[in-house]
Amino acid sequence: MRYDRHGFPIPAEFELPASTRDTADFGRVGTRPVAVDRNNELLDDGAGVGRTATGSVARQRPGAWKRWLLLAVILGGVVPAIVIPQVLPLVRELVVQWSLERAAECEARSDIAGAVADVSRAVRWFGDDADLLCMRAMLRLEERDAPGCLEDAVRASEIAPTAVQPWRVRALVNVVLDNADAALAAADMVVNLSAAGDPDALNHRAYIRGLAGRDLPAALADIDRAIGATKESSPEMLDTRGFLLHLVGRHEEAVDQLNLAITAMQQNRRKLGLLAGRVDPVQLACRVRGLEHGMAVMLHHRAMSCRAVGLDEQAKQDFEQADRKGFDPTRGIF
Repeated sequence: MRYDRHGFPIPAEFELPASTRDTADFGRVGTRPVAVDRNNELLDDGAGVGRTATGSVARQRPGAWKRWLLLAVILGGVVPAIVIPQVLPLVRELVVQWSLERAAECEARSDIAGAVADVSRAVRWFGDDADLLCMRAMLRLEERDAPGCLEDAVRASEIAPTAVQPWRVRALVNVVLDNADAALAAADMVVNLSAAGDPDALNHRAYIRGLAGRDLPAALADIDRAIGATKESSPEMLDTRGFLLHLVGRHEEAVDQLNLAITAMQQNRRKLGLLAGRVDPVQLACRVRGLEHGMAVMLHHRAMSCRAVGLDEQAKQDFEQADRKGFDPTRGIF
């Protein structure tokens, strides 16, 4: 049934006057003929007006598309402008956390290049951060990228001038780069920035002095102070003392100290083994890997001392085992 402009029904045989045709169907634009197929289904009316098979108009009222367009603009522009600043910090945190987890997985399986790439992603998303830069610096050093390591360490010390770790890294990498003066200056900064008499800082400077072959009596004084300030000497401190004793020609004492260091390190290794299945396997693998590198250094030091006192067979075994465990001065494992 069709209706006129006043709402009255129009008989099927009655023809509308020309003045009322254009407004008989709500939503219709103009009076273009509608094309239908053999089943009276709409094909096209030439103006994009949709109809069903019964002839009812399917097109929306004029102007509706403008409202949808406005809504799309609001959702596409205004809403993101409000939401993104709120969500971005969370996204950033998730990306950084995921990147560091991937870096740990790579390091656990000795994929150092992959670990560098993952930490680099964390740096890009989080921004320059002293801890992240130091982490990447040590990985770069192990990847034999000493210049890249130094660049990161210098940047980290600029960001956090009073932080100790950037200077520790700078000391190590300058040893690798054969820049003894810079290494010793960085080791002095570690001591100056640490608490007075800090054992770790004194041990670090003593070891850097030993690696540089400089100020050995002062280095021995540093390590003696460090050991005296602790209730139980760490394997690393015992190793430093043994290494320095070897350098000053006290080889038998050096062997004794290094035996103590290696025994203590082996005990730590067994303790880590007991944690298998009870802690995160990736973190455990990273800790074991670091411990193995420490053991490699101690075995190399004992090998040098054993050779100096004529224990050639023991020295040979220690050298070989140190190499298997990763001793490599070019990678900062020394």
